[in-house]
Amino acid sequence: GDAMIELVKDDPRAFVITPAMREGSGLLKYSKAHPNRYLDVGIAEDVAVTVGAGMALQGMRPIVAIYSTFLQRGFDQVVHDVAIENLPVIFAVDRGGMVGADGSTHHGVFDLSFMRSIPNVSIALPKDALELRAMFKGAVKRGGPVAIRYPRGNVEPAPEGCWPDLEWGTWERLKNGSEVVVLAGGKALEYAQRAVEGLPSVGLINARFVKPLDTVMLLEVARTAKAIVTVEDNQRSGGFGSAVLEALSDAGLSTPVRVLGIPDEFYEQAEVSSIHARAGIDAQAIRTVLAELGVDVPIGV
Repeated sequence: GDAMIELVKDDPRAFVITPAMREGSGLLKYSKAHPNRYLDVGIAEDVAVTVGAGMALQGMRPIVAIYSTFLQRGFDQVVHDVAIENLPVIFAVDRGGMVGADGSTHHGVFDLSFMRSIPNVSIALPKDALELRAMFKGAVKRGGPVAIRYPRGNVEPAPEGCWPDLEWGTWERLKNGSEVVVLAGGKALEYAQRAVEGLPSVGLINARFVKPLDTVMLLEVARTAKAIVTVEDNQRSGGFGSAVLEALSDAGLSTPVRVLGIPDEFYEQAEVSSIHARAGIDAQAIRTVLAELGVDVPIGV
């Protein structure tokens, strides 16, 4: 919401659309600050997507703020109204991953898989508020359909007026290590950062773009590391880990890859941390996998 208040001041093409998720998506302050650059279509996600497509056809840069679980209701419109025409609609995909208190129907664990399958769509996972701003700035500039996906939760606010530059489609190396390299983005990156602490042989990469992948960095890692671990708060089926495996297969590389993600099952409402522990994507689960790959992981840490 804070980012959008500033964005529309700088770009007259920007316009925010939401399907009755004003409070949930943090747009209350925005809707009051820019009532003429805001539209709530009600609980009609397919309409939100199509309205965004119509605005994009008129030269605007619509931002459709929508929960991951509700984006599923607009899948057909994303394909036919936005992606086929390669329109510059930006999807602010809120509640990406497990959500806890919102209940089992609100877990947003399919979007990386189904959005990745759609041609022309780019997918970004910001690690913090600053990176989110950089991605929105980049999305407005580049055009085409973009999904910027982030979890439910609190973050340190970005300084007002701060809009960093970011080279689209690039990853960020956070820690060097040549034995095993962990690739993670978004919420999963928090777990990965804790998991690799004190392990000098384990590298860590902020895999902040799921589509396109940073194949330059990925192939460099695959050629030098003994193994790769991918972590995502999304279904294992067809998600980020699958994208990595596909890229390595295309390059003819056989580097071992362990894919950590949400198993092929539904989860009931519970604390997010407990769900992630059950699903095997939290810091302890990552450390267990690293130990299985031969990393010297201190006992009890």
